[in-house]
Amino acid sequence: MTSTNLLLEDADATAELGARLARHLPQRAVVHLHGDLGAGKSTLARALLRALGVTGTIRSPTYTLVEQYPLPAGGVALHLDLYRIGDPGELEFLGLDGEIRLWLVEWPERGQGALPQADLDIELAVEGAGRRCRLRPNTGTGQAWLNEMASG
Repeated sequence: MTSTNLLLEDADATAELGARLARHLPQRAVVHLHGDLGAGKSTLARALLRALGVTGTIRSPTYTLVEQYPLPAGGVALHLDLYRIGDPGELEFLGLDGEIRLWLVEWPERGQGALPQADLDIELAVEGAGRRCRLRPNTGTGQAWLNEMASG
């Protein structure tokens, strides 16, 4: 599987990446977002959700652990922030089921073993005034997603 490396020069570039991900979103996708505090994980998740047509306030799930958003095209997007969980077993009590079309998971390593496999890992790191971004597919779905983004 082939990774893609990008330099996101500013918040607009991050929003554009979110829009590109949304335009080519598979029928069902799991995205694990990696990076230090302030690396841009929530910014990218918010941009992707907005590009999928989510209106109104898009809250950070830092304290609630999970926010659910109905998608205009059908299904639900989940945005999880697992920074504050102590044990992956805590995910059992969040009611993570139903017609979930998109999983956006920040700090996925804290939920290891209790989360679905990521189709796409997105690694973000601060670089100067921008962000270095690596998109790493883990499944055929993730690779096809990146291929579609690259071709149009």
